[in-house]
Amino acid sequence: MLTLNLPDVLAEVTAQFERYERALVGNDVAVLDELFFHSPHTLRYGVGENLYGYEAIAAFRAARPAQGLHREILKRVITTYGRDFATANIEFRRTGADRTGRQSQTWLRTADGWRVVAAHVSLLAPPAA
Repeated sequence: MLTLNLPDVLAEVTAQFERYERALVGNDVAVLDELFFHSPHTLRYGVGENLYGYEAIAAFRAARPAQGLHREILKRVITTYGRDFATANIEFRRTGADRTGRQSQTWLRTADGWRVVAAHVSLLAPPAA
């Protein structure tokens, strides 16, 4: 039987998610690269890009501007499934932005620790005036 949100596993994934978030807003590319699974099967769909494989994701991170990265998390849902699989989903707003975004991550426990194997980021349309 699969157990959801085992307290120790949820704490581990939450800590890695928070580490990822600090690295994202601080543009710590080394940590961001570390936390993505090093595989050609890893993917990240962004606001304006579809990235297939770890190498494409790492190249995107290396070239990304380092300004305007701060954001406020409006809602966060982290769910673990057993001991080795988890999802992390947030709604966020960038500082000064008039619209919100969404981020979904699929995390997998690997021999090297928890790693993102799939991610998606999208923005919602601005509110109607």
